[in-house]
Amino acid sequence: MPSFNLADLWEGVVAELGDERPALVVGGSDHPTVHRTHRELDERANRLAHHLRAWGVEPGDRVAIDLYNCGEFVETTLALFKLRAVPVNLNYRYVAEEIRYVLDDADARGVVAEDDLAPRVAEARPDLPVLRRGPDYEAALLAAPSTPPDVGPRSGDDLWILYTGGTTGMPKGVMWRHEDLFFGVLGGEGVPRQGIPRLDDPAAIGPWARRGTGVTRRLPLCPLMHGLGAWTTLTALLTGGTAVLSTDRSFDAAAALRLAADEQVELLSIIGDAIARPLAVELRRAPDLYDLSSLRMITSSGAILSATVRDDLLELVPHVKVVNRFGASETGPQGQMRSMPGSGEAPRLSGGPDVAVLDDDNRPLPPGTGRLGRLARRGHIPLGYWNDPVKTAATFPVIDGVRWSVPGDLAEVADDGAILVHGRGSMVINSGGEKIFPEEVEAAVKAHPAIFDAIAVGVPDDRFGQRVGVVVQLRPGAAAPGIEELKAHCSGTIAAYKCPRELVVAEQVRRTAVDKADYAWAKAYVAERLAEQR
Repeated sequence: MPSFNLADLWEGVVAELGDERPALVVGGSDHPTVHRTHRELDERANRLAHHLRAWGVEPGDRVAIDLYNCGEFVETTLALFKLRAVPVNLNYRYVAEEIRYVLDDADARGVVAEDDLAPRVAEARPDLPVLRRGPDYEAALLAAPSTPPDVGPRSGDDLWILYTGGTTGMPKGVMWRHEDLFFGVLGGEGVPRQGIPRLDDPAAIGPWARRGTGVTRRLPLCPLMHGLGAWTTLTALLTGGTAVLSTDRSFDAAAALRLAADEQVELLSIIGDAIARPLAVELRRAPDLYDLSSLRMITSSGAILSATVRDDLLELVPHVKVVNRFGASETGPQGQMRSMPGSGEAPRLSGGPDVAVLDDDNRPLPPGTGRLGRLARRGHIPLGYWNDPVKTAATFPVIDGVRWSVPGDLAEVADDGAILVHGRGSMVINSGGEKIFPEEVEAAVKAHPAIFDAIAVGVPDDRFGQRVGVVVQLRPGAAAPGIEELKAHCSGTIAAYKCPRELVVAEQVRRTAVDKADYAWAKAYVAERLAEQR
């Protein structure tokens, strides 16, 4: 049986394309743009692989990456694949105690870190070797050979581990086999609707990549430490395209649009409204400043893209297709959302035959029952959570001999067989027995002209158990609406019992490092402000 190992596949693309075109473009507001061909990127990854091997890194060893978006992040990932070692992502916003937890849980062999992040790593684990990005990193590369390291035959069973913080509990390391990652996430399934066949022979990767998948220049507007950022970048590399990276350490819509225009980007990957809304604001401010004629698609995943923001983008760049994708670190892409929160329709997921809604007995729900179940995917999915068999058994159950991924999103199957996605069960607001999903409320609230961003949470209620509260960030110069005005506005798209009963204004709505809503902060902030008002 052929074995689809990501290092082998990457080297096949390099052999085909060489110096023909850029594989990686890295630029930013304070960073001169650097272009590296497939051969140049591969040689740097080879040199780093030799250096890491000199540390004693062996096949199967975990090595953590504590870097901002940069070329070295990509080089480190490829180098570890070449060694048959396992990349482990570190959140660069973690404090020493959180870093220690991940490094201990992964039993990391070493860390490649930003120069300014290395002290926290040293505080957390002073016994681990750390390669600092910068002069030390470049010196290590210069001293090493540019040929691939010999570690014996590689395997499609080699691992990549993505630590995901989720919304509750400590970070969990999601274990992806190379082969599952390639076919389930990184483009190996091909794009049949564009006439690109599924790749069924690893040796054919070069000609397959040269033919391409219809989109070649991809820019993830999110951190590489996040699954979406890493997956977008690796997809570009393995399909013969160009990965474009912004080195800006905080999101700047104007800088992102300049980079997209300068590098003729064809696809932007974003994380919901937190990125889409600032892009729309900047495009409306300066509609003729950015040449986005090459841009063909904006894809969103990881957080809600509401209908109002989607419509803004379509108005401002009408030649661009805006796609709202649904997935998780534990599943990879599960399909495309055919309607969006805030549109007045339940979000409909267009999934394939490997996507289902399971009941409490792990059986697929038939259409039209009106019952909520758990959204699930089978096929090319992760093996489970690293070092956690209990959570693995719960999230990745084996049903009739088939392993499923069931990370906790609640859904139902409509009469016509469409999957209606409601949201993550751990975040649901329970008001008098009615389940209210925050994302639906947030989309309705953010459609108000005065509101820029919002997070919905449950607030204790003596009668109903919980009622809906929202913390909002206003648009510049806007006055806060009263709660009755906001309820009236929301009632046009969501039922009355879902409408906010409490409204709190914050200078800025806080989001996580990967632009997801920070529900823990929102819940505490709303509780604190309501207590002050009593």
